[in-house]
Amino acid sequence: MRRVLLSLLILPVLLIGLAAAVSPVWAQAFDPLGGGQAGAPFGDEQKVLAVTAQYAAATADRPAGLFITAEIEPGWHIYSITQPAGGPVRTTIELDDSDEFRLAGQFRALSPPEKKREEVFDNLIVESHYGTVTWYAPLELSFGVDPSSLRITGKLTAQPCDANGCLMPQSFPFVAVLGQGLEIPDEFSTTTPPDAAAPPGDGSTGQGAAALDPSALVIAENEEIQKKPFALVLCLGFLGGLILNLMPCVLPVIGLKVLSFVEQAGQSRQRALVLNVWYSLGLLSVFVLLASLAVFLGYGWGQLFSFKGFNITLAAVVFVMGLSFLGVWEIPIPGFVGSGKALEAAEREGVAGAFLKGILTTILATPCGAPFLAPALTWAVAQPPLQTYAVFLCMGLGMASPYLLIGAFPALLRFLPKPGMWMETFKQLMGFVLMGTVVFLLTFVPWSYIVPTVGMLFGLWASCWWIGRTPPTAEAGRKTRAWLEAIAFAGVVWLFCFPGLDKVIRSRYAFGLHGVMQHRLAREIEQGIANRLAGLDVLASEADADLGPDGGPASSGLPWQPFTRKALDDLIAARQTVLVDFTADWCLTCKTLETAVLNTPEVREAVRANGVVALQADWTHGQPEVSQMLELLGSKQVPVIAVFPAGRPNEPIVFRGGYVRQQLLDALKEAGPSKPAS
Repeated sequence: MRRVLLSLLILPVLLIGLAAAVSPVWAQAFDPLGGGQAGAPFGDEQKVLAVTAQYAAATADRPAGLFITAEIEPGWHIYSITQPAGGPVRTTIELDDSDEFRLAGQFRALSPPEKKREEVFDNLIVESHYGTVTWYAPLELSFGVDPSSLRITGKLTAQPCDANGCLMPQSFPFVAVLGQGLEIPDEFSTTTPPDAAAPPGDGSTGQGAAALDPSALVIAENEEIQKKPFALVLCLGFLGGLILNLMPCVLPVIGLKVLSFVEQAGQSRQRALVLNVWYSLGLLSVFVLLASLAVFLGYGWGQLFSFKGFNITLAAVVFVMGLSFLGVWEIPIPGFVGSGKALEAAEREGVAGAFLKGILTTILATPCGAPFLAPALTWAVAQPPLQTYAVFLCMGLGMASPYLLIGAFPALLRFLPKPGMWMETFKQLMGFVLMGTVVFLLTFVPWSYIVPTVGMLFGLWASCWWIGRTPPTAEAGRKTRAWLEAIAFAGVVWLFCFPGLDKVIRSRYAFGLHGVMQHRLAREIEQGIANRLAGLDVLASEADADLGPDGGPASSGLPWQPFTRKALDDLIAARQTVLVDFTADWCLTCKTLETAVLNTPEVREAVRANGVVALQADWTHGQPEVSQMLELLGSKQVPVIAVFPAGRPNEPIVFRGGYVRQQLLDALKEAGPSKPAS
C-alpha cells in the first residue's frame, strides 16, 4: 500500500517531465494539419489554410522585408495578430533564432482585418481575416550575408473558424526564400518626406516614432522570456508555486491545515499521506481550471477577482466557514467541523474536507503574485495548450510540495504541540481571520453591491444558526427539514438583496436592495457634481486640503492620473515619457509594491525631475481598455509597470510580478525625460 501511495505522489512529476520531453512529438501526433505542414488538410478531407513566406532584398530606399501569407478557404477565417484580449485566439508569427538577420520592426497586416463587436465576448471588438492576408516586417541582414542563399524559418500559429465553430489552434511551419516583385510598404521608405520628419533632438528614428503602434511594439522583456527553455520555465513555475505558500493571501487557510497537521502527527504514515494527497489534488484542480480559463477564454492570473459575482460568492463561502469555526454551526464535511471540540473534529478529518481546503487555499492565493511566477505565466499563455497546462500544473505541484512532503514524512511535524484544548482557541482565532478575509473581499466589490452583500451574509448567518440549533442526535427528518427551511430563508434574503425581479415584473418597486443602493449612489454622484459646479461642495474643499502642491494626494507619493488609451496616446503624441501602473484592488502584491517602491520619495523625485506623467490603470473590475493594453504588453496578470520613453513609445520598459526601487529608477533614467513641446 505504501508503495502505491508513493507512486501516486511522484506520478504527476513524471507526467510533467514527460510532457516537457515529448511535447513536440505530441503536437505533431495530434496535429489536425498533418504535422503542421502548410496547406495540409484538416482531418482527411478539408484544406482550409495554407501558409507561404518570402523575403525581399534591400533597395536604395527600402529595407529588406519578410512577407508571410496565409490563404484561407472560403467560409473560414482566422483572427488578427492585434486581436484584443478576452476574445478569440490571436494569430502569432515566430521566427527561429539566427545570426544572419534580425527583425527591424514588428509584423503588421498589409490589409486591415474586418472588425465587429461580438456579444458572445461581452461586446469585445473581434478582428478577423478572410481570403488571403499578408503580414510584413522589415529585416536587417547581417554583414556579408548573401540574400540569395538565406533561408528564414519559423511558424505561424492561428485558429481557423467557420460559422459552426473553431478548430484547435495549429502551427504552420514556413521557410522563406528570396522572392521577386515584392512591394515593400511606403511607410518603410528610408527617404522620409520633410514634413513627416520628427523634430530634431527627440531621439526618434523615423515616421510614426511618436505614436503607439501595436504592430511595431518591441518589448525586450517578452522576447527574453519567450526564449527561455521549456524545462527552465517549468522550474520557474514550480518555484513560484512553492513561494505562494508564503504570501499573505494564503494566511487565512494555512490555519486550517495547521489543525490537520496536528492531528496527522498522531496518525499512521499512510493516513497522513492520503489526506495530504487529497489536499494537493484540490490545489491542482484549481490550477487545471485556471489553465483552462487561460487557454479557452484568455483569462489571466487572478482575473476571476474582477468579476463581482465571483467575489460575492467567495465572500459567502468564507463567511459560512468562519461561522463554523466560531461554533455557530457545523459544516457536514469531515475536516470542516466547527461546533464540536476541535480535538474531536480533527479525529474526523476526511478526504472531502482535505480536498475542499486545497481548493479554497488556491483560490485565495490567486490575488497574490510571487517571484518567478510572472515570467512563467507570460511564457505559458503564449504557448500551445499542452505546454500551458504543463506550466500551470508545475505551479500547482510547487504549491502542493510542502504538504506532499509532510504527508510522506510525518516525522517532520514533531515540532508541533500535541493535540489538546489549545486547538479550540486556535480554531476560533482562525474564524476571526476568515471574517477579516470577508472584509478584504468586500473592499473590491462595487459600491452599490456592498450593502446587499452584507445583507445576504446576515441571511446566511441566520440560516447557519437555524441549522446549528438542531441537535446532532435529532432524527434525519428533522435535520432535513431544518436544512430546507434554512435554504428557503437564505433564498428569500437573496431575492430581497439581488432579485432582478424588475425584469420579470416590470415594476419599479421590485428592484431589491441593490437597486436601492445603486439609485442612491447615482443620486449622490449627481448631487456632488451639481454642488461642485455651483461652488458649494464643502466636502470637496475639505478633500482639497489633503492634496499636495502638484494636485495629487499628499500621502500618495506620485501624482496619479486615471489611465485611458486616449490619454496615453495624447501624452505619447506630445512626446511625454509615461509611466503606467497596471493594478487592481484585489491584488495584494500590487498594493505592496505601490507602497514600498512606487510611492516613495526617490521615485517621486525621479518622476518630477524628468517630467514623467504617471497613469494608473485600474483592472479591479476587468476594464476592457486595461485588458487590451495588458494584452498588447504580453501580460494577462497584474502587477505590471510599463515606462514609455518619449519619442520611442514602441520600445516600452516593462516589469511584471515584482521589481525593486533601483530597477524602476534605472528604467526611468533609461527612458529619459519628456521632450519639450514642438
